[in-house]
Amino acid sequence: MSEVITIGEPIITFASKDMDQSLSESVNYLKILGGAELNVAIGVKRLGHDVEYVSRVGTEPFGQYAKSVISGHGVGIDYISESENHWTGHQLKQLVSTGDPETFNYRKGSAAAHLTSDRIDAINLDDVKIAHMSGIFPAISDIAEKTFRTLLTRLVDNKKFITFDPNLRPTLWKSKDYMVSTVNELASYADVVLPGVEEGKILMGSDDPEAIADFYLKGERTKTVIVKIGASGAFIKNKDGSTKTIKGFKVDKVVDTVGAGDGFALGVITALLENKSMESAVLRGNAVGALQVQTPGDNDGYPTPEELQEFYKKEGVQE
Repeated sequence: MSEVITIGEPIITFASKDMDQSLSESVNYLKILGGAELNVAIGVKRLGHDVEYVSRVGTEPFGQYAKSVISGHGVGIDYISESENHWTGHQLKQLVSTGDPETFNYRKGSAAAHLTSDRIDAINLDDVKIAHMSGIFPAISDIAEKTFRTLLTRLVDNKKFITFDPNLRPTLWKSKDYMVSTVNELASYADVVLPGVEEGKILMGSDDPEAIADFYLKGERTKTVIVKIGASGAFIKNKDGSTKTIKGFKVDKVVDTVGAGDGFALGVITALLENKSMESAVLRGNAVGALQVQTPGDNDGYPTPEELQEFYKKEGVQE
C-alpha cells in the first residue's frame, strides 16, 4: 500500500491552445488528463512518494485512456473501478494568463459520480501516512458525497493524518448554502486545512488570512490552517496560536494558473512526509505552485526532486 491516498474524478480535458480566448472562439485544443486530486497524486509520485488514487471510470476509450495515463505516471490504480453504464467525465477548458479559466463540463452522471461507498471497504489503509481530501469529489453527486464520507470516517477511525483543500466548484453543488455548510463540516475532520483567501470570503465571510485560520482552527481535529494568499505566498496559523507568513516566488511569465493550488497541496504533503517543518512544507508548496503556473496543462510543471532543488538553488533559498 502507498504512503498517500486520495479520492477524486479524473477529467479528460480538451484544453484550448488559444490564450485568453473564450471557448466559443477557440479552435485549437489539446487532449490532457487532469482533476484536482489526480494532479496532487501525480505530483506526489513525481517527488518520490507512493500514492494510491481512488475513483471510477467508464469502459469507453476515455476511461481506458485515463487509467493508462494514471498508471503511466506511477500512481496506483488498484482502487479505480470501471462502469459499463456510465461515461468518464470530460470538459472543455479555456487557457488563461490570470484568474480562473472558463470551463464547460460533461460530468453529471459520470462513472465517478456513481462510485458507491461499498468500494471503500476493500481499501487497505495500513501504510497510509497522509490522506488528501478535497471539496470537489463530494460535490459531483449524492452518491459521491456518501462515498467520500465513508472514506473520511475510515481515515478518522484509523487515526490517519488528513489534509483538506476546499477546492470550491459552486456549479457542481446543489446550492451555495449546501456547499458552504458541507465543505466547512468536512474541513473540521482534517489535521491541516488549505483554504484560499477568495474561498474564505465565500465560506466564512472574510478574506483576512488570520480570520480564516481562526475559523477553521475551531475544528476538533484541526491542528494547522494554511491560507493561500496568491503571489504573496501563504499564511500559517497553528492551534497553539503561533503564526508565520511564507513569501511566494516571483515568476517571469504566467502561462496557465490551473494546477497551482494542487501543486501547493502536494508540496506541503511531500515535505511533511519527509519530516520537514510546517514552514518548510509551505515553502515547498509555494515553489511547486510557482513552477506549475509557468507551464501549460494541469500538472506539467510539477518537479522531480532534482528539479525542485535546482529551483531552490536558482532562487537562493534553502528548504
